[in-house]
Amino acid sequence: MTSPTFKQLTDYFIAAGANDVAHTKKSYIAHAIGVHNDLRAWDCSDELCRAAMFHSIYGTELFQDFTLPLEKRDEVAELIGERAERLAFWNCFMDRSTLDACAKRGTPPFIIRNRVTGEEAELSTEDFDDLCRIHLCDWLEQVARADHWDYRREAYRNMAERLGGIALESYDRVFASEPAV
Repeated sequence: MTSPTFKQLTDYFIAAGANDVAHTKKSYIAHAIGVHNDLRAWDCSDELCRAAMFHSIYGTELFQDFTLPLEKRDEVAELIGERAERLAFWNCFMDRSTLDACAKRGTPPFIIRNRVTGEEAELSTEDFDDLCRIHLCDWLEQVARADHWDYRREAYRNMAERLGGIALESYDRVFASEPAV
């Protein structure tokens, strides 16, 4: 697979009609670019950054303002790569409580449940860690604008501690900016 250019990625969002959709006090495409760029700053692979940009392309448990039809999965995989698409898909369709439970337990098996079909999938440690990176970075990019500081806070902390390094540093930096009550 030839890696797509950043312009090709953003052009896909625009062609799909996702560029003018609102998302946490900015546009959906701006949020997606923000998550992509934040993971780039974490020194993640191109593949993981592409997955991060498409992290909510099919909608998520909370974000349903834009949902690309699942019939487009092959098209997305062709653009960003099969593994990147699979990580984006699971970020969109996972029952977040199953991710949270796995992050809290911290050891395999890492079984994630599809919130729509009930199907379960066992993720490799690498896929689980990368899904945690995407999911954590997604929240860190928007929590200040969303102003929901306590939403799944323990789960996000567990993910940050599991990943360590820049993920934990980013978590601590972002949550240090929480307004005093």
